[in-house]
Amino acid sequence: MGRPNRVREPVDATQSENVCQERPSSRSSRAWPFQACYMIIPMSKLAALLLAASVLCGAAELSTKKALNLATIKTMVVASEAEAQKRTAQVTICIVDESGNLLFLEKADGATLNTIVFAQKKARHSAYFRSPSKNAADALKGGNMVFLALPEAFPVQGGLPIKIDGQIIGAIGVSGAASEVDEAIGQAGLDAAFGAAK
Repeated sequence: MGRPNRVREPVDATQSENVCQERPSSRSSRAWPFQACYMIIPMSKLAALLLAASVLCGAAELSTKKALNLATIKTMVVASEAEAQKRTAQVTICIVDESGNLLFLEKADGATLNTIVFAQKKARHSAYFRSPSKNAADALKGGNMVFLALPEAFPVQGGLPIKIDGQIIGAIGVSGAASEVDEAIGQAGLDAAFGAAK
């Protein structure tokens, strides 16, 4: 009398499940005492899992970047204007982003036209070189002529970088008064927006 045929339950391909199957014994060897297990995963679920993993990996590689917004710029400008008024200085104020792109430019009524260019140059110098333009001015006075060969350099005091949590997010440049007064006016704007420690 022959062995009865085993009837296997149909597998639902829409659900992920473990399926264990006995390995048939070989006539030429002893019976295999283990079971072969495998998992059936629908292709739609597998694709969704791969997509989710790629999104998570991509998100982990992104860094948080701060940027100047309009409210912060207005705070800086109001404070710089007040400092300029206190010092009876007629100046042009310029604010750029970390790449030197113009965000704000204001010329006082009594400021000369050349201050429009100089304020932008001071701000861009500080953004590009990530340091106050006074540093370059001091280096030039000390005999270091390298900044004269750099097209975007402007070694004149009055430009300050805007640095937050170790990141340069922009710069402010002021022109129209004595260089140290220009810098003091710009510093007043930074102090108002980010605190005196900045």
